[in-house]
Amino acid sequence: MTVGDPEQPPVPEDDEPVEAAAPQTTKTHEHKPRLSFWQELPILVAVAVGLAVLIKSFLFQAFFIPSGSMEQTLHGCQGCQGDRVMVNKVVYHLRGIKRGDIVVFNGKDNYPDESPVQAEPSNIVSRALHDVADFVGLTPKGTDYIKRVIGLPGDVVQCCDAQGRVTVNGVGLDEPYIYVDPGMTDTNKTFAPVTVPKGTLWVMGDHRNMSQDSRFIHPSTVPESDVIGRAFVVIWPPSRWKFLSPRSYAGVSAHLAGASPMIFGAAVVLAGTGLRSRRRRRRTP
Repeated sequence: MTVGDPEQPPVPEDDEPVEAAAPQTTKTHEHKPRLSFWQELPILVAVAVGLAVLIKSFLFQAFFIPSGSMEQTLHGCQGCQGDRVMVNKVVYHLRGIKRGDIVVFNGKDNYPDESPVQAEPSNIVSRALHDVADFVGLTPKGTDYIKRVIGLPGDVVQCCDAQGRVTVNGVGLDEPYIYVDPGMTDTNKTFAPVTVPKGTLWVMGDHRNMSQDSRFIHPSTVPESDVIGRAFVVIWPPSRWKFLSPRSYAGVSAHLAGASPMIFGAAVVLAGTGLRSRRRRRRTP
């Protein structure tokens, strides 16, 4: 080694390059300020109100039943009015109304008000709260009624046959749900044959001797366009919770006037698809 020569740095083995050490950095976490409960509450209320209004407008709605015309299908005892039922507002967009369905309808065209109807609040907050209360069935309307569908458009409804039953198209109805007050023997009021006009329904209450229905109201039938939906479950009181199954009447001829356009359209599409498939099979050698 020559005096004065600088010392050479060690050479890495296999000529591997030496990587420079990465500069150390410290991570900083940004803490976003969280909303307090009282700040979140208006947002939660607004979301709940919006969902309630959407559901009420398009899907389901609860209705308060102030009268006893459907005892005891809806009320557990005589005079125990106050059940709340949930109504399916979508079902009749998917299928037609059937005999035996329990429907809620707006009786503004031919039914008297059962209670005064309160004007809708003009204030946006009050109106939103009103919609929520209406959704859960806390604000009964005097023009909303609930009855059972007996006759569809084109049906001939009459009472009574030899067994005292209502007949539809000449077939007596078996109605085990009818309730008669103690001491009363006349279940159904006698009426002459009535042909249900196009686009309307013949409806009757299950508390047959205490129901204001198509037998007494003029015009006697309810427009299908006034039907809000089908009542399918009792939601209040809890002791009365149950599903309301639609009643099918055996032997009564089916009527296609109320069939859903969607179902009809689907049937046409399926039929057309089947015809095209057959033609292709014939052409294939």
